[in-house]
Amino acid sequence: QRFSANASKSKQATSRKKALEKLNLEDIQPSSRKYPYINFQMEREPGGQILKVDNLGYLSTDGSPLFGKVSFTINQGEKIALVSREASAMTAFFEVLAGKAEAHSGTFEFGKTIKVGYQPNENEVYFAGANDLDLINWLRQFSDDKDEQFLRGFLGRMLFSGEEVYKKASVLSGGEKVRCMLSKIMLHQPNFLLLDEPTNHLDLESITALNNSLQDFKGNLIFTSHDHQLMQTVANRVIEITPNGAIDSLMTFEEFLASEDVKRQREELYKGVLA
Repeated sequence: QRFSANASKSKQATSRKKALEKLNLEDIQPSSRKYPYINFQMEREPGGQILKVDNLGYLSTDGSPLFGKVSFTINQGEKIALVSREASAMTAFFEVLAGKAEAHSGTFEFGKTIKVGYQPNENEVYFAGANDLDLINWLRQFSDDKDEQFLRGFLGRMLFSGEEVYKKASVLSGGEKVRCMLSKIMLHQPNFLLLDEPTNHLDLESITALNNSLQDFKGNLIFTSHDHQLMQTVANRVIEITPNGAIDSLMTFEEFLASEDVKRQREELYKGVLA
């Protein structure tokens, strides 16, 4: 499981904050590594209607609900941390909202001004057919502007410079692929981000740059992450999806984990559901 909403299990989640608290400032050596420049610019401001989800449900391959009866409305400025007992439920939820899978019940509707940027948990499908493509031509597939200098700018932000832009996409490491996917998202200038474990495979510098960019992002966001600090510092609302509905809380991630009211709601929603 990538993350459990249970407070007792949350200690297992990655927490850069706790790791850093154990260090004295004198012990921290300046890093020789570079930070990527992650900056999600929006093509246009979102309008009044952002996203409405109504009674959404999705079944696993054995027919049991991964999530069900999920309803909520997102307003301007809200950044939602998504949690669930089942990692597969969160991935399915992201895939449904991104149009990569169909819900088995319910509906959802983005506002007319909304442009979505999606970072999947698994990105291999975007690189599977890229055996002969270098990074410039890989990114060119997703761009209306085919100019090499324009594309180099986006790759350069992700630390691919000089001759590195001619590197074959098929030989990239996991972290390099994630940085390419972030370039792809920035290229499209969305005002709504769907990010399923966006810190996977990233080094500390890249995670820090992503954390800062999501805090600064002016649009809306639904994301999940193993990274406790990312969840705490970015989200201003937490939604837990269950087979019998959602727990929807306008609070920080740590407040959500500690909330007795949330625990009571969770017990009610999981009644009769096999662990």
